Amino acid sequence: IASGETPAHRLYEDEKTLAFLEIDPSSPGHTMVIPQKHVEDFMDLDGNLMSAVMETVQKVAGMIEKGLGADNFTIGVNSGKIVGRHVEHVHVHIIPRFPDDGGHYIQGVVKRPVQDTLEEIREKITKHGN
Repeated sequence: IASGETPAHRLYEDEKTLAFLEIDPSSPGHTMVIPQKHVEDFMDLDGNLMSAVMETVQKVAGMIEKGLGADNFTIGVNSGKIVGRHVEHVHVHIIPRFPDDGGHYIQGVVKRPVQDTLEEIREKITKHGN
C-alpha cells in the first residue's frame, strides 16, 4: 500500500507515514496508520519513526472525530507472530467507537489468569530495563 502498488482509501500521507481505511473495518472510519518505510514489527521501530507514526495517529483520530462524530477510540498495535496479523508491516489501528457499538474495552482482548503477584511481574520486567 505504501508503495502505491495496492489501492487504498488514503486519508492522510506525509513523508514518513500513511493513513488509510481498513478494508475489513470493525467500525466506520477504522483506519490503519503505517510508516512509509518497511518495518515488519512494532518492536523494530526507531524512536523517530515511532513518534511520527503516533503523531499521525493523533492527527487522523482528530480528522475522524470531526468527520464522523466519533470522540472515543480504541487504538492498538498487534505485535508478534501469535496475534493474528495478516500483514508483515507494522500498523496502528484507530478504531472509532460509538454508543452501542457492541465493542469492549482493550483489556477484554486477552484473558489469561495472572498467577504471579504484581511485584513478581514488576521484578521480572524491570531487571531487563536500561
